[in-house]
Amino acid sequence: MQEIGDKYDIDVFYEENIETMHQVQQAVDEFVNDGVNLIYGHSNIYGEYFMTLAESYPDVHFVYVNGGESRENVTSINFNAHAMGFFAGMVAGHMTSSNDIGIIAAYVWQPEIEGFFEGVKYVNKEADIKFDYINDWNNVDLALEKYTEMKQQGVDIFYPIGDAFSESIIKKAENDGLFAIGYMMDQMEVAPDAVLTSTIQHIGELYKSVADEFNKQDLEGKIYTYDFKDGYISLGEIHSSVPGYVKMQVEEDIEEYIETGLLPNEY
Repeated sequence: MQEIGDKYDIDVFYEENIETMHQVQQAVDEFVNDGVNLIYGHSNIYGEYFMTLAESYPDVHFVYVNGGESRENVTSINFNAHAMGFFAGMVAGHMTSSNDIGIIAAYVWQPEIEGFFEGVKYVNKEADIKFDYINDWNNVDLALEKYTEMKQQGVDIFYPIGDAFSESIIKKAENDGLFAIGYMMDQMEVAPDAVLTSTIQHIGELYKSVADEFNKQDLEGKIYTYDFKDGYISLGEIHSSVPGYVKMQVEEDIEEYIETGLLPNEY
C-alpha cells in the first residue's frame, strides 16, 4: 500500500481489526472524509459490507478479496488457490516418511485444501491426510494446539493455511525436525530446515495492479480471478532435500497447467 502511495504521490490510510458492519461504516466514513476514493478490504468478509455501502458512496470504488459478489463500484479479486494447493500436495506426498500429512486451515472453505488433498493422492495413494480448521484467521494458540495433536498422531509434514499462524507452525516444525509448506509468501527463510516449498499469492503486486487500473479508469465492478498464468500465484523455492526428479516433475506440471489449464490428474 505504501508503494501505491509513493507511486501516485497520494496519502494512504490504514485501519486494522475492522470486523463488524458498524466498524466498517465508521472506517469508510473516516476514509471518505479524508478524500479517499479507492478502498481495499483485505478479506472476503468485506464483500457483504461493501455491497451494502456501495450505493451510499457512488464516488468510491470498493475492492475486496475472494468473494462472489460485485456491482458497479465493487470489485472482487479472487485467487484460484486450488492449483497451488495441488502442486504443494505433490511435494508433500513425495516427501512424507510416515505417510501422515496434516492440514491446519483457518476455514473449511479454503480452495487450497481440496487441491492439496488431490496433489498428495496423485503421487502417493498410501498417504493419510489429517485435516482440521480453527474457524479464525488469527488464533495462533489454537492452531498450535492442532499442530501438537497432529504431531502426536505421526504427522511429519504440515500445511498451515492461515497467514497469521503459518510462521509459528513452520518454526515449531523446524524445532521438532519435521517439514512444512509455507503459505502466502515464500517462507523458506523463516525455517530453512523445514520448508519444503511455499504456496504464494502475490497480493501486494495485485493490489498495485488494481490501483493502476483504477487510475486509468479501467477497473470494472466485477469478479476477477487470477491464477499461475497471470503471475499472481506461484510456488516458492523448493528445498534442496527434495529429489531432483520431483522438483522437475512439479515444475513441468506447472508449465503444462499454465499452457492448458489442466492439472496432472485431469489429462
